[in-house]
Formats: sequence, C-alpha cells, structure tokens
Amino acid sequence: MKTCFSALLLVLFTLGLISAQNPSNAKPNIIVVLADDVGVGDISKYRRLHNPKIIIETPNIDKLAENGMMFTNAHAPAALCATSRYSIMTGNYNYRSPLPWGVWGGYSKGVFTEETLTLGRLMKNANYNTAFIGKWHLGTGFRDKRNPEEIYNPKSDKDKFSINVDITKIVSDGPMQNGFDYSFNLPSGIQNVPYAAYENDEWYPLNKHSLIGIIDKEYANRHGFTFDKKEGYGDSMWQPSEIGPLIANKAVKFIKDNSNKDKPFFMYYCSQAVHGPHAAPEEIDGIKIKGTTPSKHLDMVKELDVQIKMLVDELKRQGVYENTVFIFTSDNGGLHIDGDTWNARHESSDIYRGCKNDPYEGGSRVPFIVSWPIKIKGQTKSDVPVLGTDILATIAAISETKIEKGQALDSYNLLPFLSQSKRTKSRAHIMLQGGSHKEVMIIKDGWKLIIQVDKKDKTNKTRTPIALFNLNKNIWEHEEFNYINNPKYIKKVKSLLELYSDTRDSGVFTGAHF
Repeated sequence: MKTCFSALLLVLFTLGLISAQNPSNAKPNIIVVLADDVGVGDISKYRRLHNPKIIIETPNIDKLAENGMMFTNAHAPAALCATSRYSIMTGNYNYRSPLPWGVWGGYSKGVFTEETLTLGRLMKNANYNTAFIGKWHLGTGFRDKRNPEEIYNPKSDKDKFSINVDITKIVSDGPMQNGFDYSFNLPSGIQNVPYAAYENDEWYPLNKHSLIGIIDKEYANRHGFTFDKKEGYGDSMWQPSEIGPLIANKAVKFIKDNSNKDKPFFMYYCSQAVHGPHAAPEEIDGIKIKGTTPSKHLDMVKELDVQIKMLVDELKRQGVYENTVFIFTSDNGGLHIDGDTWNARHESSDIYRGCKNDPYEGGSRVPFIVSWPIKIKGQTKSDVPVLGTDILATIAAISETKIEKGQALDSYNLLPFLSQSKRTKSRAHIMLQGGSHKEVMIIKDGWKLIIQVDKKDKTNKTRTPIALFNLNKNIWEHEEFNYINNPKYIKKVKSLLELYSDTRDSGVFTGAHF
C-alpha cells in the first residue's frame, strides 16, 4: 500500500498536480508584474465597476482579480514610469531619491547604493532565488570605449549616436548589481537606447545574424514601427514587436527552472506593454494579436493579458500556483495617444480625468491585484488607499523578512488587508508625484491638493497650491470643480499644504511594515 501511495504521489507531481513544496507551511513563491502605461480603464474587470460597455476584454487579468483581492483605490507613486519604478523598487517616496524627478535613460547613472534596500535585495535576504525580467529604466552603466576603466557618461559625449559607449556588457547599476540572481534586462524597454537585450549583463543577440549597429528613423521605417526617441546603438535585428514574446518566454522558463526547488523564487516581471512604439506581435502563445482590436494600442493591451496567461499557466503546470503570490499593477496611468483607441470609445483612464504625466487621478490611478489562492479569499475588493510603494513591505511580511530601520520609509504592509484581519488601519494620507510639469499631490479624507513645484528650485521647497478637489463627491465630478480660489476652503488648502511640507521636510517615516 505504501509503495502504491508513493507511486501515486510521483505521478501527480510529474503531472504538475501537486507541488514538491508543502503549500500549508512553505514560503510562497512571489511574482510582481509591473505593466507599462496601463490605466484602470484598460482592465475589463475594473472598467465594469463603472461601465458595462467593454471594448477589449482582459480575461486573464480579470481571473487574477476573481481569485484574489482587487484594490479599487490604488495609485502609482508618480505619473511617469521611471520615477514610479524608483519608488516601487525601494518603498520610498520619490522625494527621497537623489534625482526625485529623474527619468533615467539607458546610459544614465543609477541612484541605488549598495546600502539601498531594493526588491531584489529584500528577497535575497529572505533566501529566495531572485529574477528581474523586462524593462529596467533605472539607469545602467556601460564602459566608455575611450577608457574601458571608466563608466560611460552621455554628458561627455556630444556625438549624436553616442558612439563611444560599449553596449556589449552591463557593468554597473543594473538588476544584477541590485539583488537579482538572474536578469533578462532591457535598459530602456522598447522605447530608447540601447535597443538591445541583456541576459545576466551580457548582450543577448536577438538573432544569429545580430550585430551592434545604429537604430535610427530610417531603420524604424524599413521595419514598420514608429520611432520617436533617441537614435543610437542597438541590435541590428531589433524589432519591438518581438520583445513581448521574448521576455514572456524567459519568464516562463524561469518559473519552470525554479519551481519545486529547496528555495522559493521571486520574480519581478516588468512588461514592455503597453508603452510605445505600439508594435504588437503577430501572435503570442498561439493567440493572434496584431490587428485583432480596434487599435495598435489595444493590441498591446491584449498582448499583456496573454503574457499574464502564460505566467499563470506555467505556475499551474509546475503545481505551484496555489502557493504563489501574484501582484499585478502598473507604473502610471493610461495613455491618450492613439486616435483609433479614442474613436473606439475605449477610455484607458476609465472615469478619471487626465492620463499619464498628469497630476489628475487618471495620471496615477492604476489596477492593483493580489492573488494567493491558499491564503486570499477570491472575489474580494478593497477601497483602502494603496500605492506601488507598498509592494516592498507587503512581500517582506509575506516572506517574514525584517526591514531595517531607515529603509522602505513609505511602504505600507498590505498583508492585514489581504487576510481580511479586523485589526487593520490604512494610511492617514497619501502623497503622489505628477510628471514632467513638476506637480506634487496630497490626498487626505478625500480632499486632494495639487501643488506646483518651482522648476528652477532644485530643493523643491517653493510650493504653490494650484488646485483643490473634493474626491468624495459624485464619482463623475472628480476633479471637475477646482476650489482653490474659494474662500470657504482657505483653511483646507493651508492644512493640506502644511501636512505635505511637514511630512516631506521632516523626512518622517510614513509606512507601516508590520
């Protein structure tokens, strides 16, 4: 009988129906997926909260929400991607960064030191196998051809194509220097130099015929995609439509190779979708993508949804889905750049005003979904305020890992909400950052103050209130009526401005780790 039972277990394990890890007591695997430029209106489960008419379905992302908790008052830390990525990686508000308004290029110097707690370092401390896959966008160091002992500085190179940078190897400031055991990295995603991919810091040729060459507008025209960023070095076989399937398959392989091992895994997967250029693949995972929706933009939304399907399917094949924490969110609000999307009456920002780069709700409102089948009750929603900064403290709590004093100062542990504990207390207020126009925002008790920071004041201490909105009113009136010049609300403006300034200037800890 014992022999038969052992044989049965072996068969079930081989078929992926059970896991080598004991789901009742093993630490869970953790996957964090960061979409690029996806608003709440891009996810059909969120869109249905306010509008039954859906232009594009996202069934796989919807299933995550149905099997877990869906946060309906979630924000990216900033309305632009690189600044948000800093906060998500560190659990700190943007103003704590040496470059609080930085949009790091592929050759920029990073801002993380060896002491900075990052998602990768946190999970290595927790004894996880760690991986970063996708768009980095936090600065990357390459050698200078003129002096291979030096890190290339684009400010010292006036050449149009930055020909003095050696892009064959990442030597600093990438994922592997910041806590990740494995990296498949695009330093600037699909939108900027270098137009190349790197596996464990080494250039990853996209084709057996690949060479290092110049990617310019003429190249883009020949290969059928829009080019609107800097011209420069890249892989001679560069095609942005092939990047999504490439990174998704790398993520699937990582799951396959690291499931059912002695150590759990952590993967931070930063999709290229749906940032421009909008060049969807013909198909991914056997599902046709290109030309199957009303716009090139929405093709990318569909591709993102299939990428999620690929990750979940592999977790199930490996028998580890039930004990895997899956967090899905976006780096900023949705896009308003494709006329075909607009003509189809799809609204990436859903009912909210504005879009990416705006200080309005549409610039920072994002989907935020957490699935953990053996722990989180499905079909649950929460309207507590949530930020991308909260990911770090949350996975620290899940992995039972201590955050040292002075780290992740603005990260709020969401585990009590996920477990629906009665002893939960949400943050008293949230502080956000806008985009390139340098606005900051504070929201407390449903009142939102937008503050203009003087662009010439590098200390950011010149702060002028420019808008006050009551988010408690009818949802359709969000940010429609600006009360900034209404004498009735002078005290409200003053108190919110003082709260923002006192919090920021004092450097006070605003998170709640445990």
